Amino acid sequence: MSEDKKKKNEAMEWVKSIVFAIAIALIIKTFVFNTTYVLGNSMYPTLHEKDRLFALKIPLYFHGPNRGDVVVLEAPDSPTKDYIKRVIGIEGDKVEIIDGKVYVNDVVINEDYLVGEPYTHTYIESRWIVEEGKVFVLGDNRDEGASKDSRYFGTIDISTIKGVTEFRYYPIDGRFGKIE
Repeated sequence: MSEDKKKKNEAMEWVKSIVFAIAIALIIKTFVFNTTYVLGNSMYPTLHEKDRLFALKIPLYFHGPNRGDVVVLEAPDSPTKDYIKRVIGIEGDKVEIIDGKVYVNDVVINEDYLVGEPYTHTYIESRWIVEEGKVFVLGDNRDEGASKDSRYFGTIDISTIKGVTEFRYYPIDGRFGKIE
């Protein structure tokens, strides 16, 4: 085999390898997981500004998100943005905020991921019934005006959820790892 033919074959092998790697990366990004980063403080103290997270898509193929899951969703008020929120109510649940406490199906929920004795503010509504195919989400920062969430825009369609965040990969410090 001539030297030119060898170089062409080698170049073709490199091109095939690069195309294959790009295809695998696109499949993983589309169907398995994505990465996202935190802007703002709506999920403080759980998440901090500039945290970087993996958002897994696989759990959504088998079941809807569960209560307590931190999810990435298409912002209902701005489809070009994503929000990161915690699922509080799933379909069929009654969610109420009474005197700053969150109740699901008439039981106050234990929110040990919040600091101190947080007061959950309400806006117009304070009671929601979560319809089929929807969830109720809240930011972990319950200060007034700190989080645009279901108190502001109501329940959200499960189809707008892009992934369940379970792992923080940056910064690599004491907060690196599984998100609670």
